[in-house]
Amino acid sequence: MARSRIGSVGVLALLALLALRSTLPAQAGADPAERSPNVLVLLVDDLRPDALGAAGNPYARTPNLDAFAEDSARFENTYCFGSVHGAVCQPSRAMILSGRTLWRTDLSLRGMPTLPEHLRRRGYDTFATGKWHNGRESFERLFGEGHAAQVMLGGMSNHEAVPVRQLGENGQLGEQSTGEKFSSELFADATVDFLQRQGESGSPFFAWVAFTAPHDPRQPPKEFRAMFRGDDRPPLPPNFLPQHPFDNGRLIVRDEVLAGWPRDPEVVRDQLGEYYGLIAHMDVQIGRILEALEEQGLKDDTIVVFAADHGLAMGSHGLLGKQNLYEHSMGAPMWFRGPGVVPGARDELAYLHDISATVCDHLGFPRLPGDEGRDLALDLGPAAPPRRSLFTTYENKIRAVRNERFKLIRYPLAGLEQLFDLRRDPHEIVDLSDDPQYAEVATALRAELLEWQDRVGDPHPAFLDGATVERPDLSGRERKPDRWQPDWIVEKYFR
Repeated sequence: MARSRIGSVGVLALLALLALRSTLPAQAGADPAERSPNVLVLLVDDLRPDALGAAGNPYARTPNLDAFAEDSARFENTYCFGSVHGAVCQPSRAMILSGRTLWRTDLSLRGMPTLPEHLRRRGYDTFATGKWHNGRESFERLFGEGHAAQVMLGGMSNHEAVPVRQLGENGQLGEQSTGEKFSSELFADATVDFLQRQGESGSPFFAWVAFTAPHDPRQPPKEFRAMFRGDDRPPLPPNFLPQHPFDNGRLIVRDEVLAGWPRDPEVVRDQLGEYYGLIAHMDVQIGRILEALEEQGLKDDTIVVFAADHGLAMGSHGLLGKQNLYEHSMGAPMWFRGPGVVPGARDELAYLHDISATVCDHLGFPRLPGDEGRDLALDLGPAAPPRRSLFTTYENKIRAVRNERFKLIRYPLAGLEQLFDLRRDPHEIVDLSDDPQYAEVATALRAELLEWQDRVGDPHPAFLDGATVERPDLSGRERKPDRWQPDWIVEKYFR
């Protein structure tokens, strides 16, 4: 039976109670002290792990999340496993909901057990709002028997004109309409409304709140845009480059054309200011949700998970997007707060898809069938041995493996390799791959990478013979905006 981490009653009584709960649904109207805790997942989009005040960033304005972090277990080496295409959020979210690794996950969750269904079978109410990039059919399967409002099917939109649908009594999403508020406020309103109604219910709930911020378009409300102008803009990242030094296979994906080449430092700082404005506005809306949780008397009985689906380059290494395996793009914040959770920073290697196993074990429930995640032992109790290394992947173009100190990145189509000492060089600036002092380190990591590929069913080679390194100069290359960029962004960055 899965280990329980909740409560202060005697161990034997608690184990007996949880054994009963693992086979019977939670009862509506039960005393809160006798039913399972609620689960609230706050998932944000494209958030660098270092773009928060709690991460030590003095330029971020995130007081609500910073306060939340003080009471949370914070996993500071958390990663998205990877992606099979440029919309990294889609597989990331599928992996979080299923607990499985990339090549064992259906991106539309067809035929796959998921966390909300798993908890619903144990008596949980379910709720969802915000971005859903994994198909309408799967959304209705996962949440059609529960509650949902302001659901955006797709990967992105103009934040001021979000295409949303409402869940009908028949368990199906209705016709699309345009949200009347900014995206983060729209989704927070729906969540606050659910929490106010849920405060009167006796059933535990699972709530999936999926923000589209701070994904582009980088168009924060005007007052939040004004926070980060001129000298108040964030500085360039330490690993800023005008262009990436070689072709990584994804230099001209849509994320990368949001600014020209070579990257103009002033343009990147402007976009960073707009990015931080989106984060600051989102922080206010998350603060409203956390306040509602407390006002309804639900705070002490709710496990809250805050995470991003992945990070973003925003000028680092000459890149803007997440279609790479550097720390800034595959890394993500992941925090847990709630009953039985011991607060503090944790440095073990973690994946976002560990969320499912961690929540189920913490609740004392069986894990999802096929779950490949690791229980992160939120109460610091007995746990499986920590990972000695961690693997990430992007399409057939990039593979990486890291241990506690070193990280190896392979570009099989370019016949190129990078090696970084993350302890001394966390921004991945100094490539050690040609340094003979580190030859043994590189050899060991290559072997580790191959082991990972075999373990997770990676169908693509990490090593190719005869590949040629390309170092293109993209200066002045023509760019076109996508249909989601508002007029002022088109005028500012594309003309």
